[in-house]
Amino acid sequence: MPPNEHRTIDFFAEDALPAPRTTPAEAELIAAQSLGINAHAEPLGSQQDANFLLRDGNGTVLAVLKIANPAFGPLEIEAQDTAADLIASAHPDLRVATVLRHPDGTPRGTTVDTETGPALARLLRHLSGGALSGPRHLSPNAVAAMGTIAAKVSTALRELRHPGLDRVLQWDLRHADRVVARLAGHIDEPERRAAVQDATADAWARVQEVATALPKQAVHLDLTDDNLIRRPDSRLPVPDGVIDFGDLTTSWAVSELAVSLSSVLHHDGIEPHHVLPAVRAFHAVRPLSAEEAEALWPLVVLRAACLVVSGRHQAAVDADNTYAKAALDREWRIFEQAVSLPLPVMTRLVRNAIAHADAPVAADVPEFPLLRGIAADHIAVLDLSTDSDSMDGGAWLDTDAEETHSAAALANGAAATATRYAQARLSRAAALSTVSGPTVPTGVDVRLGRAAVLQAPGAGKVLAARAGFVEITHGRLVLTVSFPTGAPVVAAGATVRAGDDLVHLPAGSRARFALRTSGSPDVPPLVRPEYAAGWLPLTADPAPLLGLAPTDRAERTDLLERRSAVFATVQEHYYATPPRIERGWRHHLLSTEGRSYLDIVNNVTPLGHAHPRVEQTAARQLRRLNTNSRFHYASVVEFTERLAALLPDPLDTVFLVNSGSEAVDLGLRLAIGASGQPGVVAMREAYHGWTYASDAVSTSLQDNPNALATRPSWVHTVDSPNSYRGRHRGADAARYAPEAVAAIDELAIAGRPAGAFVSETFYGNAGGVALPDGYLAEVYAAIRRHGGLAVADEVQAGYGRLGHWFWGFEQQEVVPDIVCVAKAMGNGYPLGAVITSRSVADRYREQGYFFSSTGGSPVSSVVGLTVLDTLRDEDLQGNAVRVGRRLKSRLQALADRHPLIGTVHGSGLYLGLELVRDRATLEPATEETAELCDRMLDLGVIVQPTGDHLNILKIKPPLCIDTTAADFFADTLDLALTQLGHAG
Repeated sequence: MPPNEHRTIDFFAEDALPAPRTTPAEAELIAAQSLGINAHAEPLGSQQDANFLLRDGNGTVLAVLKIANPAFGPLEIEAQDTAADLIASAHPDLRVATVLRHPDGTPRGTTVDTETGPALARLLRHLSGGALSGPRHLSPNAVAAMGTIAAKVSTALRELRHPGLDRVLQWDLRHADRVVARLAGHIDEPERRAAVQDATADAWARVQEVATALPKQAVHLDLTDDNLIRRPDSRLPVPDGVIDFGDLTTSWAVSELAVSLSSVLHHDGIEPHHVLPAVRAFHAVRPLSAEEAEALWPLVVLRAACLVVSGRHQAAVDADNTYAKAALDREWRIFEQAVSLPLPVMTRLVRNAIAHADAPVAADVPEFPLLRGIAADHIAVLDLSTDSDSMDGGAWLDTDAEETHSAAALANGAAATATRYAQARLSRAAALSTVSGPTVPTGVDVRLGRAAVLQAPGAGKVLAARAGFVEITHGRLVLTVSFPTGAPVVAAGATVRAGDDLVHLPAGSRARFALRTSGSPDVPPLVRPEYAAGWLPLTADPAPLLGLAPTDRAERTDLLERRSAVFATVQEHYYATPPRIERGWRHHLLSTEGRSYLDIVNNVTPLGHAHPRVEQTAARQLRRLNTNSRFHYASVVEFTERLAALLPDPLDTVFLVNSGSEAVDLGLRLAIGASGQPGVVAMREAYHGWTYASDAVSTSLQDNPNALATRPSWVHTVDSPNSYRGRHRGADAARYAPEAVAAIDELAIAGRPAGAFVSETFYGNAGGVALPDGYLAEVYAAIRRHGGLAVADEVQAGYGRLGHWFWGFEQQEVVPDIVCVAKAMGNGYPLGAVITSRSVADRYREQGYFFSSTGGSPVSSVVGLTVLDTLRDEDLQGNAVRVGRRLKSRLQALADRHPLIGTVHGSGLYLGLELVRDRATLEPATEETAELCDRMLDLGVIVQPTGDHLNILKIKPPLCIDTTAADFFADTLDLALTQLGHAG
């Protein structure tokens, strides 16, 4: 008999909702006899329904057979099909699992008997691509796409009215308190049961405060990672499909987003702040009201609580349901993440994400300063931020940095020192950590140089008083003072007047002052920067209570917006939402939020960031003289002598310029001028610079997608001699040199002999790939045979980065005619050079004169000398050998666990990790590489892609990197690849 046509589900009237027990054989029979499809049935998981994938004899998917829970009646099913059709019509860009229909428009369905009663079975459109479910980390783009889909579904269903929506579901968060009360007994562990009940009570109370203002409408209510389907043409898990309308009902509209957010929380590496891209994306399509923003996170908690109790209940009543049992750990993980931060914190974080942030809280003006006996102008305010001079020289790594700076200020006559509220402390940055450290202070720390009395700043009530701690009201706020020693002179419950003594603090005492809003949760002394926007609105700056100026927290125009307004957009920046980096030290880069990143890409600074010898040398010379090299001074002579001495005969003459682009440009001009032949032969897939000539010989498709089609007629290209993915691989790579020689010979035979051959000596753009043995020897001989010159681009490979060789051409056992170098020469200071023979250099006079305003200036010369001295004194070339060997070995070992790793290129600290989808076809893993770089940034590592397919991690850190940092990089890469689902 058919289900009751007018009945709708009332969860609280049911004992249980076990899924229909239907075998694949029975499903095949239903499909054949009742729905006209002969197919093989594969079971799909579901908590309360029975779902089967139907395939024909060739394995082609025909449809999904969905057998609804017998508790669901025809009206409900009709409403679900109507909603699916409505969304598909409103948003053609979304794929929707709509019901398959007969030519007359009626759904292809039937009623089947199950052991718990008649149930409706129907055929649904199958969406290829697979769900987002599973532990895999979800990128910000994927999370944002979930928010966008939830918003589109919400807008499409806003006007839907149907009697089948009048249901009482356990998933409707309007009933969450009742669901938890009814099912909590199925949680066997007392502590977990109590945690769920307490969290439910708190979240329910907060939702009720705004419930009457929350709009209600038809909602899908199950847009989770299980029911959002990946776009089939995307290599990354970005959803564009929606399935399973079984929980369709009328409820609070914002529940749609809450359900999606909760499902993100169990994925590897995800914590609450990672869901904010979905909040922003939802808000951009379907704006959240202030009340909805207030209710959102409490609803996430309620959803998590319902998942836990419902999962335990379903596992108990439906013992054979492996899908429900498998979800238990995942559901508890969701709950743990949902309650990992106080509700007010997450609510304010949500509000901040959609520009509904609270205005900063200000304390009442005190009648008396907190400290009696110490005047405000005798308090030294410590700057511990990224911008502070006190953090120079790696002082931020000193665990006693704050104590050291405080002691110095007291020794210089300050009566006390105080830190700044809300200003991220670099002194608390965690080096080499996959998780950011708590760096943002929610109060002020004071150290006394002499005795003082803590007095009440105004009338108030003592809320707590014990050894080392006192808490009193101050207007609308609560003032807490923590001090390691001593006891307050007031008692809890007492009323105090302005100026009353609270605590006597002896000289040398340390105290922490904090203000929080009444009724807010306890606030940690320091919070992680990702959550500062949630914690700080619950606090106020206590500095004015000490007579000090408050921290300037005025909102400023977004720095990226300012950059894009005045900076040519072709000058790109790393990452879509980059951290603001204002300091570096050795192989670390540091953000203004106090986040430390391991720098894996900066070959500009071989000595490491902010090297003190370079800084001191440059500062000393700037105090004396900085002009152009036409003046006569010693440093330019000494530097060029040192530089020339590093090269073999006959390379003894130096031109100084500002950059690698200028060096290559000048090198080509020298070669063409000396040879009298304008043609240049260059390797394909190479990058040499941005000036006219250096760009002309650059053929990297990532730097210029039209590179090969837009070369000037005087540029001739030969194959990229890539022994890994080029035309000739492995031992066959020996064929590249003869082919290049043949091309050079053909130009000469045609009467157009090339004046120069230019190439990197170690193939940088391809990720640090060594040229085939003997390649340059053969090609150099050919170019010289026809009157041309060999130009070596050492801008990246030179200066010891390869470890075993100071110059890349040494690996090839050749001597170029012209060497172009830059980057490493100045450790970040603009400095480049071209070194050639005297005879070649003298031919330049036939083209005019050469002059570079700052190339070879006194400052650039002494900086260049200092870099050479430091490379030698700190044995950084040797370090490149030792650390590079270890790092390459670690990376090669990762390939055993991660099939995405194709190979590891390079030598020393000039490495490239090539990522491929198939080690046989070498299909480039371009999208995966981009996602990996973003994940590595979140884990504290800055690494970027290179190569024409952007599928190679360029690994060119400062040469001072140590084995600890190298191991951290390898371990973090292993973690990221695992979280992104690339482990074998």
